[in-house]
Amino acid sequence: MMANMLLDVRGLSVGVMQGGRSTALVDGASFSVSAGEVMGLVGESGSGKTITCRAMMRLLPSAATQVTAGQVLFEGQDLLLLGDGAMRAVRGQRLAMIFQNPLSHLNPVMTIGAQIAEPLRRNQGLSRREAHTEAVDLLRQVGIPDPARRISDYPHQFSGGMRQRAMIAGALACRPALLVADEPTTALDVTVQAQILRLLLDLRDRTGLAIVLITHDLGVVGQTCDRLAVMYGGRVVERGRVAEVLARPRHPYTAGLLASQPGRGVPGTKLPSISGQPPAPGELTEGCRFRPRCTLAADICASRIPQPHAIADGWISACHRSAETQALEPAA
Repeated sequence: MMANMLLDVRGLSVGVMQGGRSTALVDGASFSVSAGEVMGLVGESGSGKTITCRAMMRLLPSAATQVTAGQVLFEGQDLLLLGDGAMRAVRGQRLAMIFQNPLSHLNPVMTIGAQIAEPLRRNQGLSRREAHTEAVDLLRQVGIPDPARRISDYPHQFSGGMRQRAMIAGALACRPALLVADEPTTALDVTVQAQILRLLLDLRDRTGLAIVLITHDLGVVGQTCDRLAVMYGGRVVERGRVAEVLARPRHPYTAGLLASQPGRGVPGTKLPSISGQPPAPGELTEGCRFRPRCTLAADICASRIPQPHAIADGWISACHRSAETQALEPAA
C-alpha cells in the first residue's frame, strides 16, 4: 500500500450493451494515485483511458454503459457503492474533471463567472457576492488577465486556451483533492499547451492537488507525470514510475509508442510506427490483445491473456515476453 494513498482503482471493468450482449470496453484496469502525485494514463484513442476515468467519476455516457466489476476506492470509500446524492457531493467537493473540448462542457448562454460561482454557492453555501469574489480570484489563479472584467464574458468571447483555463478554474472551485484532466491540451497550439501544463503543475505544487492526466503523448508524460499506466484494448499493459518505464519499457506497446515519438528517430529516416490499428470493442482477439501488431508475438500470445507481473517495486508489465522487450528501445 502506497503512503498517502488517495485513489486505488482495483480490477475496474466496464461494458456496453450491444445487440442484447455486453461488450467489454475496459477489462480489469488497476492503478493508484497518491496525494500530490501526477499520474499519466496513456494510450492511443480507443484504448479505454477516458471511459475508465468516466466510470471512476460515475459519469458514464449512457445507461447502456455500466461498470461490470471492480472497486474505486477514494479516500477509503468505494465510489461505486455510493448513492447518487452522495456521489454528487463527492464530485462537488473532493473530485473534479476537466474535458478536452471546453466548448462542449461550458454553457454558451451563461457567463464564465456564473458557471464558476454556481458550484461555490451550491456546495459551499456562499452568498452571491462571496461566490463572485471567489470566482474572480480563481480566474486570477489560473492566469486569466483582468479577471474582474472577463468574469462577465461568455465562453465564445474566450480563446481556446482561456476557455481551458476557465474550465480548470471551475473544476478547482471547491478545492478538490483529485483532478482528472482528459487531454487538456488537445487542439491547443504548442505554446498554450506548455502554459496549461505548467499551470497544472503549479496548482499541484501550491495546493497539494493530485492529478490523473489522460493523454496519448508520452512527451507530455515525461515532462509532467510522476508515474504512468499504459492502456491498450481496455487493459493496463504497463505501469510504473515514469523515469523507469520511459528509459526501459517492458511492454512492446510502450516501446512502440516511445519509438514513434518525434525527436527519437534518426534524422533523415522515416519515423517508426506501430503497424495496424487498435482493436475496436467487440473485435478483441484471443490471448494478448496487442498480438496482431506485436513484433515479439509468440504461440503463447495467441492462447493466453498475459497477466500483470512485477518487474520491480511498483513496476508491472502484462507481457509474456517482457524480458525481451528491453531490446526494442534503448535507454534514453
